[in-house]
Order: sequence, then C-alpha cells, then structure tokens
Amino acid sequence: MHEAITELHRVGYTISELCAVANISRQAYYKYLNRQPPQYEIENAVIASTIAELYLKYKGVPGYRMMRHLVNRQLNTAYGARRILRIMRLMGIQSVTRKKKQVRTQKSGDLTATNTLGRQFVSEFKNEKWLTDVTEYKLKNGSRVYMCAILDLFDNSIVAHRFSLRNNNQLVLDTFKAALKCNPLASPMVHSDRGYQFTSYGFRQLLNVNQMTQSMSRVGKCIDNGPMESFFGKLKSERYHLVRKSGGYATYQHLVEDLNHYIHFYNHERPQDVLFGLTPIELRRVAA
Repeated sequence: MHEAITELHRVGYTISELCAVANISRQAYYKYLNRQPPQYEIENAVIASTIAELYLKYKGVPGYRMMRHLVNRQLNTAYGARRILRIMRLMGIQSVTRKKKQVRTQKSGDLTATNTLGRQFVSEFKNEKWLTDVTEYKLKNGSRVYMCAILDLFDNSIVAHRFSLRNNNQLVLDTFKAALKCNPLASPMVHSDRGYQFTSYGFRQLLNVNQMTQSMSRVGKCIDNGPMESFFGKLKSERYHLVRKSGGYATYQHLVEDLNHYIHFYNHERPQDVLFGLTPIELRRVAA
C-alpha cells in the first residue's frame, strides 16, 4: 500500500488524498518512508545485484545451484540454494535449458569389452577411472567438427580433449596421447561406448602398452557413460547451442577457440555441487 501511494504521488495525486483513500495517517506513511530496511532486505538487494552481474558474466549459464556457489564465493557468504532460487525467480532469471539427448543404438565392432565400470562413477584417486567419448558439432556451412574428450571421475575434470574435421581413430589416439603426456604415470580403467574408434586395434594396443583396463557401455545404454554424456550436455547447452542461436560458428578456428575457452571455464571456474562447491581443478589441487 505504501509503495502504491508513492507511485501515485509521482503522477500528480497529493499525499493527503491518497492517505485518506488508503485509510492511513500521513504520519504513518512518512514513518514508513523513513524506516530503516531490515537486514534481510539489504542482503537480498546485494544478492540480487550479484546474481545479475554473474548472470551477465557467464552468459546465462548458471542455474540456482551453480549460482549459489558463485555468489557465496564473490561475497564470502554461505547463503542456501533455496534463497538464491527464490531471488532468481523474483528477478525472472533462469539458466539456459538443455536439449534432451536422443538415445541412439551404436554399431559395435568385433573387439568389444565388458562393462567393468558398471556405473560405479565414484573414484577415490586421481587417474583411477577415465571416461571418454566423441561428440559432433557443426559450422555455419554445415561442415562437421568432432571432439574427443577424457573425463576423470575423481574430480570430473577434462584431462584432455582434441578437435578434428575427421571422426577417425587418430582423433582418439591423439587425445589419449595428450592425456598421457600430462599424466605419464596414469594407468586408469578407461570406459567408453562401443564406437569403432574404441574397438580398433590401435586403441586397444595403446591401452595395453600403458597398462590401462578397458570397459565399454552396453549397446544402446548411454547411461553407462553418464558423466561423460552429462559433460557434453553442459557444453552444448551452456555454450554451443547459444552460439548457434546467435548465428553459429563461421570457421573451424572460431569453434575450437570458443569451446577451448568453455572447457577452461568448466575446469577452473565452474563450481559443482558434487565436488562440495569446488571446481574440478580446485579439487584436483587439494588432493595433490
């Protein structure tokens, strides 16, 4: 009611007239104007301002869970997820939505492995369990670009990734060589789907030479490689699809640079609930 009086006063009505209609005294109205706002209102205003700043900085990516960690980091506070969600709803802010992934049955090669991982997505040590897969992107002209990535289940970090205009065995081999260069003593269990790159002789030989155990998803069961699929989903919804909506990637170099930037953000700046509010690299360093 007091806010309505203030707004109507701005368009020409007198305070006396408005207070009479509202059946409140002028003294009560002015007392309201001069009151000190309660602490929670002051905090909510600061939170809302911080949310708006972070929402613009990260191009609409954070949902309320991620936003809670980002706000608490910036303000050195410990606000709960429900409070952040409530303020985001009042502001009309929500994260970009993610497209549902279609489940496709993949053809398997002759040389397959059993599902040794068995959806045991928790890892106690670095480089104990790696997930890998290849995903596809498109340029403006319709050309396809492929990316192979490796995710460490210990901290959900992307330990290596490579791009190519060809979806072939070399792309996967180059990605694993990059991962081994950064982690020369690693000998993890490696889980993938049954794509032909992962059933090839060259890939299996690379695993054997480096004493890595191979595990494969069951046919048509994307959930067997769930965290890897989840990462690709985040990348596409939080970056790739947004760029596509605004015109897309004109060149191979443009796409590679932009997605490299996102992966750096994912590893170094994007806190995760399952990592106790830390980023993948922060958890990796804590465990070093």
